[in-house]
Amino acid sequence: MARTTTTYVCQSCGATYGRWQGKCESCGGWNTIAEESVAATGVGGAPVKGGAKAGKGRGRAFALAGLDGMNDQAPRTETQVGELDRVFGGGLVKGSVILIGGDPGIGKSTLLIQASARLARMGHRVVYISGEEAVGQVRLRAERLGLTASPVELAAETNVEDIVATLSEGPVPRLVVIDSIQTMWTDTVESAPGTVSQVRSAAQVLIRFAKKAGSAVILVGHVTKDGQIAGPRVVEHMVDAVMSFEGEGGHHFRILRAVKNRFGPTDEIGVFEMTGKGLREVPNPSELFLAGRDLGAPGTAVFAGMEGTRPVLVEIQALVAPSTLGTPRRAVVGWDPARLSMVLAVLDAHCGVRLGGHDVYLNVAGGLRIAEPAADLAVAAALVSSLSGAVLPADAAYFGEVSLSGAVRPVAQAAARLKEAKKLGFTKAVVPEIARGETVEPGLSVQAVTNLSTLVADIAASGVARGKPGSPGDD
Repeated sequence: MARTTTTYVCQSCGATYGRWQGKCESCGGWNTIAEESVAATGVGGAPVKGGAKAGKGRGRAFALAGLDGMNDQAPRTETQVGELDRVFGGGLVKGSVILIGGDPGIGKSTLLIQASARLARMGHRVVYISGEEAVGQVRLRAERLGLTASPVELAAETNVEDIVATLSEGPVPRLVVIDSIQTMWTDTVESAPGTVSQVRSAAQVLIRFAKKAGSAVILVGHVTKDGQIAGPRVVEHMVDAVMSFEGEGGHHFRILRAVKNRFGPTDEIGVFEMTGKGLREVPNPSELFLAGRDLGAPGTAVFAGMEGTRPVLVEIQALVAPSTLGTPRRAVVGWDPARLSMVLAVLDAHCGVRLGGHDVYLNVAGGLRIAEPAADLAVAAALVSSLSGAVLPADAAYFGEVSLSGAVRPVAQAAARLKEAKKLGFTKAVVPEIARGETVEPGLSVQAVTNLSTLVADIAASGVARGKPGSPGDD
């Protein structure tokens, strides 16, 4: 009979302790440590019998290989979902394990059943294992999406040993979808499904199968209230790629973002639109994010950004209003609040734009989240435009990083940003000075700025020319 050992594991971060305590020293959480029993295993995962200590057996020697030689890995297999293949880095890699997380109801299962159906129609064996829904419920979703004719193999099971035994029979599956990893459990851990030990152990069994058999495995993960994938963070280190499926409740589009990818670029995104027939690919997300923008209102600027290798144009909206509070409000949606505070400080210190008595509201239209500092110039232009009442040119795009000295610093991939702006009909771009040497599309006028004060003066001058009273520095 296998001997069990008792440990105390934090259900938030996965830290283990020899005894119970109220606070986790690793993550600082209170009352998150729970008792868990784990069966002691010996060499090869076999249970230890007769009280023998683990690790007593001798290991098995294995062959070593050099860096040279033929690579036996098969090329990537495309799922025929273009946006999904883009985020994966060109398709599924043999033996890879991918973790996809997202809010409940965001469309994770819908996306994966669509990708499974397309891959199965290409002649590959695809297995979809659901731990949350019955087979009949998965069939109902497939019927709604019009995918019932696809030869996808379905099962509703949660024991990973039974799953691996079933997958090992017959041809090797090209893709295995596990929905979700929090519902899986293994016999080697005596705790409830969803606990840290069960999630970690079940993921290890599935990863071992993927590497040995050569199947691509996609694990669906739940998320916590703050958007992080639930379970121990060690699972994110164990898998080959981590994807985040994002979307706002008031918008109909969804974004699949690569957080980690051993076989492709990180920070790559795929854009989908939720329709009655499932998720539809959006090949040109810039048109989606710029649709319906108000061309005659002050406080709006178009930012030419980069998401991985894809240029994306989004609208930055700013509202500056006099404040009646002792401490003015700073509300930000879709951007870093600390970055906004820095831009406001630079405008105050080096450009004479006094915003200490004003409330500032900043929004990235469409619900997209921007992380790169290249949006500094567009944000500054929108703020000054809202304060002065000057309307920025509707056919102008902005990008550039603002330093603490007020200088506008160059950013990467300026040529791709300019090409995307020209493709969408923009005729002017306000960019850093060094971007002047980049390849400029015919018909696109480039205005290079070296200092933020130059841009502020140009916007203020256009406001005076249009008959707007006052200047950006007036309170």
